[in-house]
Amino acid sequence: MKIARSGEIAYLTINKVEGEPMSGSANVKPLLEGENMTILEMNYHPGAVSPMHLHNHETLLYVIEGEIQVTVGTEKVVLRAGDACHQPEGEKHNVEALKESTFLEIKSPAPPLAQFLGTS
Repeated sequence: MKIARSGEIAYLTINKVEGEPMSGSANVKPLLEGENMTILEMNYHPGAVSPMHLHNHETLLYVIEGEIQVTVGTEKVVLRAGDACHQPEGEKHNVEALKESTFLEIKSPAPPLAQFLGTS
């Protein structure tokens, strides 16, 4: 069994997503990697915006606190605590923090957590 204790894992600063620069201030906490999925805790400060980008994995996003606007393709939606969305593999998407926000991203297949260690 693998266990992750969030309080024992440091946030890493995000400067880029898929090679494109971030706007504003955001952090990622790589929590746990399984055989087929990865879970990340994200913290976006107000005004932080990821560039439009795509991945070779799908993502489920769950908002713990705050308020974010998620764009998937041409569709935009505001998510608040308790809301979730799906970002399909290969579809351009981004996230913008409207308020201080913490959310989880569950990605499958699992991108290696090591890719997040060089984010700062």
